[in-house]
Amino acid sequence: MPKDLSNYRKSYEKQELLESNCPENPMELFQTWFRNADESDAVEETNAMTVATIGKDGFPKSRVVLLKKFTWEGFIFYTNYTSEKGKAIADNNNICLSFFWPVLEQQIIIKGKAEKQAENLSDGYFESRPDGSKLGAWASNQSNVVASRDELDATLKNFEKKFENNEIPRPKHWGGYLVKPISIEFWQGRPNRMHDRIRYSLQKDFSWKLERLAP
Repeated sequence: MPKDLSNYRKSYEKQELLESNCPENPMELFQTWFRNADESDAVEETNAMTVATIGKDGFPKSRVVLLKKFTWEGFIFYTNYTSEKGKAIADNNNICLSFFWPVLEQQIIIKGKAEKQAENLSDGYFESRPDGSKLGAWASNQSNVVASRDELDATLKNFEKKFENNEIPRPKHWGGYLVKPISIEFWQGRPNRMHDRIRYSLQKDFSWKLERLAP
């Protein structure tokens, strides 16, 4: 049924983003924004981010996953390597991450290159997960067609029996990606759609170039 959304509007007036307040390294600004969002009672799952890849069919696809760590090098998340996103990254490791915290009127868009983490680092994170999540990594042939929910539940029960009273190892098809950024854009909502957009671009000497973009 048609629905006209042309009157949906919001005035963004909470904060501003000026070049004079921007550090040389965008990871410092990311850390500040992330910490502020995480300390806000109004933001749920601060680490929820959209991951966009280019599939083998040539189409982009976005989905929400959870950021599990960020360092000076980049951003880390975990998934099934044989999933649709895993296969897309294997074919083209140029990906995009984005965060949107509406209550803060802030958005961050990150372009970068994804690479698999070292196996020992994926092992370490996997060991920290609850047993239910570990079993799920074994039971779910992620992105593949399944006949029914019953089939999924039956597969999970089989792995519960297999690993009963035993340590659950990390499946080789599951692990982490480190996304090394080449561009990070910070978007701060402002009145009259005159938003602040500050983009950092990685240079050949590994310094960051800061530019203001028109809203």
